[in-house]
Amino acid sequence: MPRSLVAALGLLAAAAPADAQTWPSRPVTFIVSQAAGSSPDVMARLVASRIEKIIGQAIVIDNKPGAGNVIGAQAAARAAPDGHTFFFATSASLANNPFMMKKLPYDPVKDFAPVGLVTRSNQLIVVNKDVPAKNLAELIAFDKAQPGKYSLAVDGPRNLAGVTAQALNYLAGTKFVMVPYANINNGLQDVMTGRAEVGIFSISIVEAQVREGNIRALAIASAKRASAMPDVPATGETIPGFDFGGWFMLMAPAGTPADVIKRMNAALDAAAQDPQVRAMAPKLGYELEPKTVGTPEEAGAFLKAQLAFWEKTTKALGIEPE
Repeated sequence: MPRSLVAALGLLAAAAPADAQTWPSRPVTFIVSQAAGSSPDVMARLVASRIEKIIGQAIVIDNKPGAGNVIGAQAAARAAPDGHTFFFATSASLANNPFMMKKLPYDPVKDFAPVGLVTRSNQLIVVNKDVPAKNLAELIAFDKAQPGKYSLAVDGPRNLAGVTAQALNYLAGTKFVMVPYANINNGLQDVMTGRAEVGIFSISIVEAQVREGNIRALAIASAKRASAMPDVPATGETIPGFDFGGWFMLMAPAGTPADVIKRMNAALDAAAQDPQVRAMAPKLGYELEPKTVGTPEEAGAFLKAQLAFWEKTTKALGIEPE
């Protein structure tokens, strides 16, 4: 081997540990694939404000919305793996898109390295206050008695609420008529006024309307109850195994040094244990793990399990990538 090449390899080997030890050497960027003010943006800013105090560098939130999270995810996948760019990823970008899009310009497993599962978010099945059903079982029974009578507002047939509605029809044997809304707030207004009888929305969107009695909550669209609304049953209590919650995961571009990922994981865990974060998250409809965010390896295993779940779900519902 030429001496020049040996010397170059030696320099690279010596530089790698130093880079990890001195990280971060400048402000860190969190790419968010949705607009400012959206659920992932709010949570990213809440967590980042704590992490930057721990790592000693500012964290810049870079919103790159559009194309169903693809623009932001692709930008994060192509970022330099030097520990100064991370992807505050939605479940849609990592677990849903691979089964909804034929030509996804990134691979959620190969192009990213998991840092940690940040939080989970829940959807809520609600009804107009004049609908007689007081719980999910009664709503299912009413629909079966008059199939197709009730319309169900969702954010789109291939988005999380839309797939949740299809799974509800499939598993419960109901025939709710899905009505997709480009602006989900319009869907909420229609449920409140009775133009649509049923809706599936993020807790953060509808919690205030439920509290004020404008609509009625029947079930959390997950396997477990939500800490924000502990008196509302989980759909899994009526339909075993039903679990259609969202989640956010912090990811790094593939090739980011393992030491940097480990340090960011520790900072993320500390931020998640911050009393103000733990007090605020449930009010925003988010669920934090009781103790820790878990290791990068546990986050990777969770992602693979979610990919398997969505592959099975989309096949059962006959959803083909477009």
